[in-house]
Amino acid sequence: MLASLSIKNYALIDSLFVEFHNGFSTITGETGAGKSILLGGLALILGKRAELSSLKNKEKKCVIEGEFLISKYDLEPFFKEHDLDFEKHTIIRREILPNGKSRAFVNDTPTTLAVLSSLSDKLIDVHSQHQTLQLADTQFQFLIVDALAKNTTYLKSYQKGLQIYKKLQKELQQLVNTQQEATQQHEYHSFLLKELEEANFKPDEQRFLEQILEKLNHIEEIKLHLTEAHQLATADEIGVANLLQRYVTIIEKLSQFSKEFESLSERIKSVKIEFDDIVYELENNNELISYSPQEIEKYNERLQLLYDLLKKHQAANIDELLEKQQQLVVKVGYVENASEIIAAKNAEISVVENQLNSLAQSIHDTRKKAIPILIKRLKELLKMLEMPATSFKINIVKTDAFFANGKDQLEFLIATNKGSTYKSVKKVASGGEMSRIMLGVKAILSNHLNLPTIIFDEIDTGVSGEVSNRIASVMVKMSQNMQVLAITHLPQIAARGNYHYKVYKTVENHQTATNIKLLSETERIDEIAEMLSGKNVTEVAFNHAKQLLNQ
Repeated sequence: MLASLSIKNYALIDSLFVEFHNGFSTITGETGAGKSILLGGLALILGKRAELSSLKNKEKKCVIEGEFLISKYDLEPFFKEHDLDFEKHTIIRREILPNGKSRAFVNDTPTTLAVLSSLSDKLIDVHSQHQTLQLADTQFQFLIVDALAKNTTYLKSYQKGLQIYKKLQKELQQLVNTQQEATQQHEYHSFLLKELEEANFKPDEQRFLEQILEKLNHIEEIKLHLTEAHQLATADEIGVANLLQRYVTIIEKLSQFSKEFESLSERIKSVKIEFDDIVYELENNNELISYSPQEIEKYNERLQLLYDLLKKHQAANIDELLEKQQQLVVKVGYVENASEIIAAKNAEISVVENQLNSLAQSIHDTRKKAIPILIKRLKELLKMLEMPATSFKINIVKTDAFFANGKDQLEFLIATNKGSTYKSVKKVASGGEMSRIMLGVKAILSNHLNLPTIIFDEIDTGVSGEVSNRIASVMVKMSQNMQVLAITHLPQIAARGNYHYKVYKTVENHQTATNIKLLSETERIDEIAEMLSGKNVTEVAFNHAKQLLNQ
């Protein structure tokens, strides 16, 4: 419930603070006193967009705060979902800065207007005259029926399932589109894949081919160097092998005279063994290497094939080429297995669709059972509100389409006179009748929706006499389930409130300001008497006011 409201520097308000209470509260005041300004300020903390023109003093910021008691309304999940600190006494604050920018806070945590608006929908229903048109809105009609049908759990499950269903349908369409595109290119992709598979390149093959061709293309120069190296090693008398052997012999003789030469002898022997091994390998290579134009051509063709494929597939190396090959395997395989993939997705969709149909049927059945109850309660309430001849007809038709709230189409029809034809609500009812019909609807909803507060903004316009007493009775009954605030011009309604507030204007230093106060018992009598007879209160009006308060 709304526990308090603080407004600073807004429209005609310098600074205003008011505490509200549970039950039924009425708000009165002369025309132009500022009741709409009060609601305008409240609307800002409920998420309405701010305007710089609403600042009274353009050089100061406007600050509006509302305190809400929310412990009984299961709002913890909402606060958690939007990263807000949950407090039983929650403070919502709006600030409008002189530069035109505005900020919103929930328990001192900055938030967006979208979040604020979503939260306010769970806190307050501000019902004004123009909102009577809601009754012709299909979504609002479903809200009424579903509230009585207690469809909250079904609808949550259905809407979650519908999200999954739409996601799967989108995935299926993507699969079908991909299949069509892949099928069109299947033959070409198959050719490319076969070409790569037949080439059968290995990861390090490019380096191997380039190295071996480098060797084969310089075969004559290599053989010349090998021959020269062999001659230097093996020439008589001056060959490195013979000279090194003599060197080994000399060091070996030295080792007989001192141990320090023994290690040198071993080292030179190792050098001789390593040198002989090198000479052997060079000699062996010289014998094995031969010039072969056919072999050079074979490796050149292989390397050229690689270069061509790299260019064709826009690959920098064999690794990227092999990756392209794997992608082609997937594309070709996809077309070959597409039917199975699409069939599996259709089967998945079918399971979700069956679940949705089952939930939609449950929703339809509960709605169908709730409609006669709704019609009966509306008829009872409207009879009480002096509309005994008014009757409703609510048609519900199940369709094949999945809508956001089930598979039903709903039609609300009304007849305001006996024997008259049922027609659309907005085409039949007058303003005063619509106000009473909506009051009846809200009275029914108050028993089924866990909403903390409802504010009626002059919905009693166009009614008087006994009807106003009946309207007041309905509001009093609603206040047993929720906090009800009614802005009214009717003394019969003002007198029924548990609490009575007055909005008034003052003039100080040639400046007009709007304020509000909670009236005492004496002040209530004076206010209601004035509402009955005008500024010149008569004794009859005074006594009548007392009677109204004592009812």
